Amino acid sequence: MNNKGKLFVISGPSGAGKSTVITRLLKQLNNVYFSISATTREPRRGERDGIDYHFITREQFEQMIKNDELLEHAEYVGNYYGTPERPVDEKLAAGYDVILDIETEGASQVMARRPDAIGIFLFPGSFSVLEERLRLRSTDSEDKILRRLEKARQECKKAEMYDYIIINDRFETACDEAIAIMTAEKCKTAERLHYLKED
Repeated sequence: MNNKGKLFVISGPSGAGKSTVITRLLKQLNNVYFSISATTREPRRGERDGIDYHFITREQFEQMIKNDELLEHAEYVGNYYGTPERPVDEKLAAGYDVILDIETEGASQVMARRPDAIGIFLFPGSFSVLEERLRLRSTDSEDKILRRLEKARQECKKAEMYDYIIINDRFETACDEAIAIMTAEKCKTAERLHYLKED
């Protein structure tokens, strides 16, 4: 009997609504674990170790790279970010479905390392909607908004490597689609064939 969980990789540009959708999934679905990334950057105000990130030293992170202990990793603005492999494997073995919220670069590393990972790409429906969402945040400078939009264009070029694309133009619909995808993956023939065998 196959009780192992499934690994879901969720990506999408800034402003696509990944965090909001994932929060709903964690509330509505049982046996789902959200993977916490490790980073070498300093905690921001209000961030907690083991909740928002695993905050570790550069030396510790580089040792993890050397020991091949990360599903994926990247260096951004002088700091490392990555997904520790052991807690993901422990949760999968315990029957939990695991969600990774990572950028396309990290997603491609995970999918190369774990061909059974299921990729979901979120997009708000159009670049004009994406730009509107970024501007409504009122947290970024004009230059940063333009850089985020350019990065979104680059990320969208990699959307073909994902198994599913969710258009998040309506939050409820996007959540329903994400739940449907995760449910359908558990109903595949390989997952259920053991029920048909006689004792």
